Amino acid sequence: MTVQRSTAVRNARLDAVETTVGTSAKVRIYTGGQPANCAAAATGTLLVEYALASDWAAAASSGSKSFNSTPISGTASAAGTAGHYRIVDSAGTTCHEQGSVTATGGGGDVTIDNAVIASGQAVNITGWTVTEPGA
Repeated sequence: MTVQRSTAVRNARLDAVETTVGTSAKVRIYTGGQPANCAAAATGTLLVEYALASDWAAAASSGSKSFNSTPISGTASAAGTAGHYRIVDSAGTTCHEQGSVTATGGGGDVTIDNAVIASGQAVNITGWTVTEPGA
């Protein structure tokens, strides 16, 4: 049997993510595959880091949560092909979420305007939406 939750519970669980990560979180985009879990050390080359707004995610609705506003712009510090992202706290010391990165329309957990990145290039996050299971 599959566990199901009310929309209110799903929204509360998603909103707890932003509360736990804290204000002014950062998104980091790296080359290659993601580490085994968030507790593992970062892998790949750090391509770009984004400083998110203090209130970086919209209130969850219908069991989904997304960034408050996109695109979110950053400048690449290295060249490579984007493979995964990590959302870390404002100090940049604790990973709270990681997932895949693809170009817009590619189906990644985070989408960016161009996954093949040159150093100094402007790179825009075009989407991030998390949907809580259990509907």
